[in-house]
Amino acid sequence: MNKTHYDVLIVGAGLSGIGAAVHLLKKCPGKSYQILEMRDAMGGTWDLFRYPGIRSDSDMHTLGFNFKPWQAQKAIADGPAIRDYIEETAEEHGINPNIRYGYKVLAASWDSASAKWTVTVESGGKKQKLTCGWLHMCAGYYRYDQGFTPEFEGRDEFKGDVVHPQLWPEDYDYSGKKVVVIGSGATAMTLVPAMTDKAAHVTMLQRSPTYVVSRPAVDKFANGLRKFLPGMMAYGLTRWRNVLMQQFVYKQTRVRPQKVKERLLDLTREELGDEVVEKHFTPTYNPWDQRLCLIPDGDLFEAIKAEKASVVTDHIECFTEKGIKLKSGEELEADLIVTATGLELQFIGGTELTVDGKKQNPHDLLNYRGAMTSNIPNMTSVFGYTNASWTLRADLTSEYMCKVINHLDNENYVEARPVAVGVEADSDFLDFSSGYVQRAMERFPQQGKDAPWVITQNYSRDIFLMRYGKLEDGALIFRRAHETVDQVAGLVPVAAE
Repeated sequence: MNKTHYDVLIVGAGLSGIGAAVHLLKKCPGKSYQILEMRDAMGGTWDLFRYPGIRSDSDMHTLGFNFKPWQAQKAIADGPAIRDYIEETAEEHGINPNIRYGYKVLAASWDSASAKWTVTVESGGKKQKLTCGWLHMCAGYYRYDQGFTPEFEGRDEFKGDVVHPQLWPEDYDYSGKKVVVIGSGATAMTLVPAMTDKAAHVTMLQRSPTYVVSRPAVDKFANGLRKFLPGMMAYGLTRWRNVLMQQFVYKQTRVRPQKVKERLLDLTREELGDEVVEKHFTPTYNPWDQRLCLIPDGDLFEAIKAEKASVVTDHIECFTEKGIKLKSGEELEADLIVTATGLELQFIGGTELTVDGKKQNPHDLLNYRGAMTSNIPNMTSVFGYTNASWTLRADLTSEYMCKVINHLDNENYVEARPVAVGVEADSDFLDFSSGYVQRAMERFPQQGKDAPWVITQNYSRDIFLMRYGKLEDGALIFRRAHETVDQVAGLVPVAAE
């Protein structure tokens, strides 16, 4: 652990970080690397969240790595199974010795003269510095130490427990309790049916409805293929079937939103009836303006039909001693209130960036290919799709990092930097109307109007762009040690030798 310089530093030991290390080992053999993980265990989201029923809201044939088949029977997997999959991957590829746990990245400073990042980390209450030639950010998209909880009037009056799912107490016993879960996103829709096993009753309290799609937890197609085909081939076919289906549905929501909306609502009506769907499951927005919620085997619907759970659509006026008073005048009694009210989004783990002594404000910069950021050299950052599984883009971004690093070596370059000359910001980093997204967009880079400054939400298209597209596109500037960025970008003349 005395070494302080590495070819590559990877920040985060979740799905993205462990996958990135494998891609680096495969495509850039011999490169020294280290994974910096601020927590004490790998797994990221799948180790952090421990609330009842924690599971994926994507199928594991697309949320899994592109190099390691998902072999379990359940495609909609629970948190511990996903954590085991990540740990197994790290073990298989010998990654564990290259992870530093308890290392929180605070800041990263790029120096063009030495073509190195100096990364300030905190470990055990002490700060230290590491250096690297390339920085790969896999720190996720939200704060791990806290979620988003609105200010609720009368919060201190409530005599029961209030818990945010991100900070779920270990071994918390909710047996026999009346539970109110505030929220209507994936977390709330996971918690509600899961908690009916012990709770007296669980109520999902939402301000507005969300689209809900039921899907079998077990993928019979995938499990059937594995009986006749080699594991990797069966996995690849299932993966592409699911990707193409996701893309088809998403495209339909863009070109025929009303038709898709009616189809989704019809499926829910078949489960719950007209009255419940009209009141609690008919959103005011079009499908995929916010994320669709996937429920395995209709578990939420079954809990509602069994009267173990219920849905209330209303606004909160205040907390009371016994529960929550709604603006309609109704009061929901509760022993436990779960605030599934969203995440606190942040860019690259909140790391402070400096380039040649100048602090960078991410919101002043532009996204490049969904993988890099304008004016930030030798740094890639992973941010998954909003309409498909996170790991699809995570894999592509890590492959792209390896491609750029190899190009640097082959051509004797020391730096790769996206330069947005004359390109103006055109839209937010994410085109998503969810409140937790809109609250945070000022912390993220923006998008331009045209490629390569836009973030596509199309995996098939990104494969050609990232894996097979040419690197030298006039926007990504490559520099050798004796050159300046302005010279190679054509902003100033090169001095005569």
